[in-house]
Amino acid sequence: MTTWRVIDTGLRPAAHNIALNRALLEARQQDASPSSLRFLTFEPCALLGYHQSAVQELDLAYCQAHGIAVQRRITGGGAIYFDETQLGWELYLHKRDLGSADMTAISRRICEAAARGISSLGVDAQFRPRNDIEVAGRKISGTGGAFDGDALMYQGTLLIQFDVEKMLRVLRIPAEKLSDKAIASARERVANLADLLGEAPSTARVQAALSEAFAEEFGITFAAGELTDREQTLYAEALAEIDHSDWVNLHVRPEADRPTLEAAQKFPGGLLRVNVAFDRAQSRIKQVWFSGDLFLSPRRTLVDLEAALRDTLAVNLADTVSEFFAAREVDMLTLSPSDFITVLQLAIGQNQSSDTQVTAP
Repeated sequence: MTTWRVIDTGLRPAAHNIALNRALLEARQQDASPSSLRFLTFEPCALLGYHQSAVQELDLAYCQAHGIAVQRRITGGGAIYFDETQLGWELYLHKRDLGSADMTAISRRICEAAARGISSLGVDAQFRPRNDIEVAGRKISGTGGAFDGDALMYQGTLLIQFDVEKMLRVLRIPAEKLSDKAIASARERVANLADLLGEAPSTARVQAALSEAFAEEFGITFAAGELTDREQTLYAEALAEIDHSDWVNLHVRPEADRPTLEAAQKFPGGLLRVNVAFDRAQSRIKQVWFSGDLFLSPRRTLVDLEAALRDTLAVNLADTVSEFFAAREVDMLTLSPSDFITVLQLAIGQNQSSDTQVTAP
């Protein structure tokens, strides 16, 4: 039976963990290291996606005041917050381990295996497309993957005792999303293992559960290992570049180029308010936040719609909203999908017609 390596690199600063991402992925691409499962933990940090600008995505004053490091990932995606209350897991694999280069299929396979591992701890975890793992509709693990040639890095985080308020305060979001009510609502949308089980499971227990699930899925065994000499060399080279302000500031764009637009309108179904983080250069919706005096069931509908609209071209927003509601049953009294389209277009139309309409968060 094939043996893969399992490695625990422990608690590290963000720059060290990101440098290890690059080193392990490059080594796997070079066939200079075995297929591996890595466990990791971050010191408090805000991680930008590779193409993002810190001044546009993060509350840098809050990060500095609270000792939260700012770093840039080697992969794309949005800004995220990490600390010791989350356990990271990563797979470094070759295409021949997977039998496919279809990321949708790969994500499903890996997430379903991870969900089985999490479930073995005593909860009912389920894969939720595209790449989340949930318990009773509440997110407990987010994941994502990227290929470098024939090598894949697939990453996931498992919430152990995570406080979503810290994440909300790190990210640049509308002030109303930091109200007590909004924070309480956000906490209802995530699940922590400690809360579900009544106590935080040991790190060793969680690692064993995930390791066993991945071993069963791929028909392999795991053996504990260390970084190879080649990985150590690549790690030192990567850290010299990544643990530097030039890397963190690799992409710097003015805050005004990604304004947060606001619009609100009263409809028969209630007051609907929207904040839109809008990339005016690309005419692209980066992030949306809805609020207002509304009734929707299921309660998570707004969160799911916000996720569906993330990184959407403005010209596609009507189709995206319409397709979202067509694909599910939602009770929202007399509110309609067209109401959401109307208020979104109102916010974006303000931006396109006059810079003076832009409001910062």
